[in-house]
Amino acid sequence: MTQSVVVGVDGSAESTAAAEWAARQARRSGRTLRMVHAGGPEAPLSEQPGDPAEPLPEEVRALRNRLVDALPDLEIHCEHVPGSPAHALAAVGEREGMLVLGSRGRGGAAGLVLGSVALQAAAHAACPVVLVRSGADDGGTGGDVVVGVEGSRPCDEVLAFAFARAAEYGTGLRALESVTLPAGPYVTDAPMARPEIRESMAASETVRLQDALARWREKYPEVRAEAEVTGWPAGRALVEASRSAALVVLGRRTPRLLPAAPRLGGTAHTVLHHAHGPVAVVPHG
Repeated sequence: MTQSVVVGVDGSAESTAAAEWAARQARRSGRTLRMVHAGGPEAPLSEQPGDPAEPLPEEVRALRNRLVDALPDLEIHCEHVPGSPAHALAAVGEREGMLVLGSRGRGGAAGLVLGSVALQAAAHAACPVVLVRSGADDGGTGGDVVVGVEGSRPCDEVLAFAFARAAEYGTGLRALESVTLPAGPYVTDAPMARPEIRESMAASETVRLQDALARWREKYPEVRAEAEVTGWPAGRALVEASRSAALVVLGRRTPRLLPAAPRLGGTAHTVLHHAHGPVAVVPHG
């Protein structure tokens, strides 16, 4: 377990939503909240409100003070780190094991849901990155954790993160896999459009997905885990599932030869731009 929940803040509505979401996660898990403002040159650091040397913007200090007043039992730290915001925030998040960001910061163009800092961090950070949209539901208080998986190639890092969050929230977990169920002739003359054949294929894929979840069910017996196979495109299915989900979890492949190369595919872009709630991007090999 990480010691702190790290959240990037810049005074925007999105970073405020991210900080509030991160504060709830920190309080629920008994961790501290670490608010990080990044960018600009090296500057003196201070965590005391009103210090004239403090490099934190007024909006960030006001947000910190509001969270301190609202959650007096939560230990909150706030700091400024210099450098490129995406890289500086990723470095802090990697040391703690997770980074929370608003989906779009102050520099985002109107109409863009995913800002450049959020996109870079989600694509490059070596730790899970949770993106929170302003106005998103309170993650972890009702819906299940939804995780996108491939039953033939289940990813341990992604499933471990998803199951741990479901256990932490006290919710269930939905493992969602998108498969293509043929609607025309296959290698024989059998009509694959017949409902019973499609249902049989879907049932077979579901069994394989259930097998992939078996050992995680054993590790987290308190988590009610369901396997679901859909014929919808993965992005569409996950966006729809996000309407009632506490958190949507996606994997991001990190190539071994070029670990710095971004690997946010079409499904991830679709979900990150259109999800109705918080989305976690988990890197894996």
